[in-house]
Amino acid sequence: MKIDRMQAFSDGVYAILITILVLDFKVPDYQAGHLLLALFKQWPTMFAYIISFLYIGTIWLFHHDFFQTLKKTNASVNVINLVMLFSVTLIDFPTALVANTLISKNSADMQVAFIYYDFVALFISFTFAWLYTYVRKHPELTTMKANQKRFYAAIKYDPVRSVSIYGVAILMTFISIWVGAMLLLAGIIYHFIAYLRLSYSIRHVFIFGEGPDRRNK
Repeated sequence: MKIDRMQAFSDGVYAILITILVLDFKVPDYQAGHLLLALFKQWPTMFAYIISFLYIGTIWLFHHDFFQTLKKTNASVNVINLVMLFSVTLIDFPTALVANTLISKNSADMQVAFIYYDFVALFISFTFAWLYTYVRKHPELTTMKANQKRFYAAIKYDPVRSVSIYGVAILMTFISIWVGAMLLLAGIIYHFIAYLRLSYSIRHVFIFGEGPDRRNK
């Protein structure tokens, strides 16, 4: 399978996931003249949508940029990519759970919803750690050659850190729902920071190392 074909398929999955998120929006029940109040009461749905949209968007950016560093794929990478896509497709359900439980304000249900979301996020981070580890051990798949070690020196622990953040979030949610929720948000924010580090590392290697840009000059 060509890298372009894998990326096209993956991009389609991410696009569908982001589209499905918006289906949680429904016209609320309201009395005439009280629509604005009914919409305000639906703020958890908008909040959960925005967070998950940014989360999936960041993961897509990760996926897109990382696969730009590959010159070919193999059966193992194809399987890892499928598992990764499977993990991301699980985001829609906990997004709806978090929104609904915030509306109901039931503490026990909110705890379950946030922990469910944490487990899905942890699973996603694990699949990225799996991908990083596999590709690092198979430099023949990449365009980086000798500069692969320098590239991974900056990013190789990012998925592990994400797994750790979500693991702590799960434990803290049993103690405090809101502390756990803040850690969940911290994990999603960290994904974006890690993406910026990945993007910087890719540009640095391609400009100053042995990536395609360097070889074509």
